[in-house]
Amino acid sequence: MLTSMTALLLVVYLINLSIGFWLKYLNLTYLKRHTESVPPEFEGAVDHGLVQKISQYTFENSRVNMVESAIGNIFLLLVFFGGLLGVYDNWVTSMTGSFIGRGVLFFLLLLFVETLLGMPFSLYRNFKVESRYGFNTMPLGLWISDLVKSFAISSILGAIVIVSALSIVRSNPNWWWLWVWAFFLVFSLFMMYIAPYVIEPLFFKFGPIKTEGLEEKVRLLMERAGVRVSRVFQVDASRRSRHSNAYFTGIGKVKRIVLFDTLIEQMSQDEILAVLAHEVGHWKKRHVLKRIILTEILALAGVFIAYRLLQWDGLPALIGSSPLSFYAKAVVVGFLGSLIMFPLTPLFNFLSRRDEREADRFASDLTGHPEALADALIKLSRENLSNLHPHPLYAKFHYSHPPVVERIRGLRGRQAENKGRSTRRHV
Repeated sequence: MLTSMTALLLVVYLINLSIGFWLKYLNLTYLKRHTESVPPEFEGAVDHGLVQKISQYTFENSRVNMVESAIGNIFLLLVFFGGLLGVYDNWVTSMTGSFIGRGVLFFLLLLFVETLLGMPFSLYRNFKVESRYGFNTMPLGLWISDLVKSFAISSILGAIVIVSALSIVRSNPNWWWLWVWAFFLVFSLFMMYIAPYVIEPLFFKFGPIKTEGLEEKVRLLMERAGVRVSRVFQVDASRRSRHSNAYFTGIGKVKRIVLFDTLIEQMSQDEILAVLAHEVGHWKKRHVLKRIILTEILALAGVFIAYRLLQWDGLPALIGSSPLSFYAKAVVVGFLGSLIMFPLTPLFNFLSRRDEREADRFASDLTGHPEALADALIKLSRENLSNLHPHPLYAKFHYSHPPVVERIRGLRGRQAENKGRSTRRHV
């Protein structure tokens, strides 16, 4: 029988879940009403047939995601409200008497279960949905290889983190929350340094840009922006997918620019430079640094709250369970954190969208051609079959970037302003 606290927790969980599914339903219903509509910003770039194809692709992906989410949430209900966490906790406790050994077994088995639950959906998404719309280029053998390597890397890194964190907990019972936070900070920065050299090459082949003159233009753009970049690479993303992208990786002196070969194939050099200028804007406006600082402040507060909750004898009773181990209580605290963070999602995404708009303005000023970035966004949306009609409320809640139609409208407005200023100067 559920206690009042457990019932309240279940109600909060179901409310969050209902809001999430309602927003997805709202978004799909809105898209259905606009299936025949071509946004003015995309006139001449897409036709009605392509808009319908985009809508169908969005619907199919959404259905897969909703089924995956439903199964995942049923599993969570069983774990936290069906007694499964207590049963699993007792079983792991019976396996070994080592505090650290039990922790490694406890969390790595959860990672294995998560991977197992996600496999059918990843297979269906890649070899049905993505293949149907011409995106997937990955053979089954490569998918399996990626899965094995990803799981192996996650397990190794996870084991390092678990052993280190639990060692700190055991040796510093009163201050472990501070030292665990410091360890996670140092470890995450360390991973940002070594990932480009150790992890990324396990999945992709990086080489020099093959398009004549492009690397030189990229370097000139970076110099104009005052950003030092160690290398500019082209990556063989087309071995896995026809989706296109570009990104910065690394930190400090090991910052690298990576261009998907699909992006280079789809865009003009001016458009590629505009996309990179947008990414440079995030560095120059210190968006990355600000995000790290905000994340670490929240992480420090979260670890301290977790420390206090883990000392509370009433924590297991929140899910109607008998006494739990340290690891199981940590999972409960993580679950409580997810419930609290859900209503804060729109705030964090609002801050992210603000940064994206600022990066767009920076790119426009750096290149002097806002229209080039607008054209790049049109091509990215068209080639990736991005939803052109998100519901405004769904976008405000879930989108970390402004809807592409809004971004293009803003860029073309800046283009018009630039032309107006140029005309006044000539007059």
